[in-house]
Amino acid sequence: MTFGSDNYTYTVQENWWTLPEGWAFGWIPGVACDSQDRVYVYSRSEHPLMVFDREGHFLEAWGDDILVDAHGIYIDDEDNVFCTEREDHCIRKFNKHGELVLTIGTPGQPGANDGDPFNLPTDLVVTRTGDLYITDGYGNARVHHYDAEGNHIKSWGEWGTGPSQFELSHCVRIDRHDRLWVCDRTNDRIQLFDLDGNYLEERAGLAKPDTIFFDPKEDVVYIAELDQQLSIYTLDGDLITQWGGRKKSEKPGEFIACPHGIWMDSRGDLYVGEVQYDARLTKFVRNK
Repeated sequence: MTFGSDNYTYTVQENWWTLPEGWAFGWIPGVACDSQDRVYVYSRSEHPLMVFDREGHFLEAWGDDILVDAHGIYIDDEDNVFCTEREDHCIRKFNKHGELVLTIGTPGQPGANDGDPFNLPTDLVVTRTGDLYITDGYGNARVHHYDAEGNHIKSWGEWGTGPSQFELSHCVRIDRHDRLWVCDRTNDRIQLFDLDGNYLEERAGLAKPDTIFFDPKEDVVYIAELDQQLSIYTLDGDLITQWGGRKKSEKPGEFIACPHGIWMDSRGDLYVGEVQYDARLTKFVRNK
């Protein structure tokens, strides 16, 4: 079955992976690919971070005795893997060999006051200089800025529906113009900021945006939306294509539950993980 339109059409692959005997996926809030197109699946399961090749062959598992509550995942240009642990109130950084090299926040301990990092954080992005921007969205309405060593620089945001306010700051990514895009999920919008946290504009009318991914070769953004939709826009906000229909569906390539995590590999194939249903990780192979 084919989805999309024009130059952005995809053929769906469901259940494209093979798990070790007796292993299972739970909800899959996060998925990411490294420079070798290995696929990192961050799920709420006994083995929370599993690594596959692009054909779906299982390679290894990381962090079984470290990771507690999967949410956002991000892989930087050096193949470091950052896991945002929602209910453990911390960030875990693994190097490309799977070794834990940094923890930001106190595991198991939320910030003492409203706005203090972290209280059920959601996701992060790493800049070219190694700085981190972290969305802290379930218990706080904040974006936090840290340096590469994990030192806090600044924070911004408050509860609400206006500019620089959030009802759920759910994901943050950086486009090629060094603009921060922050998914304000419950407000059905994405807010844009500069790297100092100054508000620029918003993209409204979305279906509860969960996670976004920027095409490294084209001025295009891919958006996984909680209300059963995947959308592709230009960076200027023009809709290219979308599918899902904002309704639950058991048809291959549509969404039984809720699209949550999204990433693209070097060949342009998309990986979309869902929550509120176990073992939903769809691969959309881009047609050439």
